[in-house]
Amino acid sequence: MKQTMIVVADSTRARIFTAESASSALNEIEVMVHPESREHDREITSDLPGKGAGADSSAGHSYQGETDPKKHELVEFTRSISGYLENTRNANKLSRLLIVASPPVLGELRAHLSSSIKEKIVFELDKNLTQHSAVDIRDHLPKYLSH
Repeated sequence: MKQTMIVVADSTRARIFTAESASSALNEIEVMVHPESREHDREITSDLPGKGAGADSSAGHSYQGETDPKKHELVEFTRSISGYLENTRNANKLSRLLIVASPPVLGELRAHLSSSIKEKIVFELDKNLTQHSAVDIRDHLPKYLSH
């Protein structure tokens, strides 16, 4: 059965809801957590960057990682959310999609969603509501969800 799904996400948590009808309450069906996004950079990286000698061997400089550890964790988490949505679509269970996410997550999620998932999006809101109740989240969505 195809459903309207609502994804509410920040960098550490994604809550997935469905709605039975166009005006019904939300039913939480899945919670995805990514605690690595909460860690400090020093906890994410295993050690400090190496040092290289200068041309005259007197001064050195640090090698920097190619990506920011926090950004890397955000990319990994949004890829897993995108994978979940893709699996749901492949199982023919997704009719419409509403996304409520903090601005950085919403932007990164858009970059990882396939065109077939993007076609299902009927509403986006750039707000962090992951800590809110299902009733409060529902109040931020359109009064009648498309079915």
